Amino acid sequence: MGKLKAFMEVPRLEAGYRPLHERIHDFGEVEQTLNSRDRMAQASRCMDCGVPFCHWACPLGNKDSEWNDALCKGDWELAYRLLNATNDFPEFTGRICPALCEKACVLNLTDHAPVTNRENEAAITETAWHEDYIKPMIFPRNGKSVAVIGAGPAGLVAANRLNRMGYAVTVFDKNEAAGGLLRYGIPNFKLSKNIIDRRLDILIQEGIRFVYNTVIEPASLPEGFDAYVLATGTSEARDLKNVPGRELKGVHLALELLSQQNRVLSGVEYSKDERVTCKGKDVLVIGGGDTGSDCIGTAHRQGCKSVTQIEIMPRPVEGPDDPKNPWPNYPRVLKTTSSHEEGCTRRWNINTLEFIGKNGQLRGVRVQPIDWQPNPEGGRPVMVEAGDPEVIKCEACFLAMGFLKPQHPDYPENVFVCGDAKNGASLVVRAMASGRDAAHKVDAYLKSH
Repeated sequence: MGKLKAFMEVPRLEAGYRPLHERIHDFGEVEQTLNSRDRMAQASRCMDCGVPFCHWACPLGNKDSEWNDALCKGDWELAYRLLNATNDFPEFTGRICPALCEKACVLNLTDHAPVTNRENEAAITETAWHEDYIKPMIFPRNGKSVAVIGAGPAGLVAANRLNRMGYAVTVFDKNEAAGGLLRYGIPNFKLSKNIIDRRLDILIQEGIRFVYNTVIEPASLPEGFDAYVLATGTSEARDLKNVPGRELKGVHLALELLSQQNRVLSGVEYSKDERVTCKGKDVLVIGGGDTGSDCIGTAHRQGCKSVTQIEIMPRPVEGPDDPKNPWPNYPRVLKTTSSHEEGCTRRWNINTLEFIGKNGQLRGVRVQPIDWQPNPEGGRPVMVEAGDPEVIKCEACFLAMGFLKPQHPDYPENVFVCGDAKNGASLVVRAMASGRDAAHKVDAYLKSH
């Protein structure tokens, strides 16, 4: 490394967020950036471990120590080339990845101050765009074609890899633009959509064809292709259909709020009756994960009165260590996001009993504290009552409880499934890794036939 003892002399420094009173009034990205000198100093903290657990923890196998070394020496172009060798779109993961690599960093074990890999990744990639290191390339064609169904992160990576291998790639998507949950699920304050668009421009110039507003059923794939990649994601969200009052106006799935708001920001107009808005309302979010957090941030920017978030599972342990998932595994500890910092009442071990309304409009949700006890027969813990029911006042409620894993029939041997469609809802970085693997499987199949 450029400076062998930098990890002992340079403290971890995060870029942090824009001021709260400023950021809640717009949908601009909340995360700030460091200057180049500070960013290079942060890269110098990497110890180039003999056993790089960061590399082990990353689903993409990013070689963090290599590109951190290049970055700390000021060779930004080499840093990008090393990063891009394993990560097709580091501008995405550099913004929204939970940084599994950082939790596995040896510095996280020793003093809970890992290298700022995710921020370094984002800075390297932005410099690559600004310095014009990223340019469209033309690849020799091999005469075979592949259809990719779904333009989310898994589908885009599969398409990019296959295109570079020489296949004629056509990407079909049901939406009006590519990106999947990157575009229609993740709020702009975490990932500005121009970040997606500039990459799409490169992919199109490199020969990938995109067909939008087209629903492709797995049982009726388009003809004329030598192989198919299904990257359709997880379309069915967990719901509370059996809870009384679910039909009330004001009860929505999380993506109804998030996707519509992103479309509004892109210029799509909705009627007053169609618009999902939190303006002037008390808001309840059911679900304690990242999607629930995104609903909180969106509600604040729409001008809500208050936000409460409830979760049926117990409160996670307060970090940095998780006794049940010791280093180098990812610790399941209490996570406070930028959206939580903007104002939110958070509660755990809360079960939803009933949606309460008046004249068809949601007015509150009846909930009850619960506890989890060991199952005497083994298996999943048993939920038991732990308090009296109560009503949480709200005029808007968003269900952010995750997604159901898709079920697939047996496909012909030239059909390959990847991403969330294969593994169930997970991280963007895992979807990208799955898309890369699917591309290599397609290549091996077509070369053998």
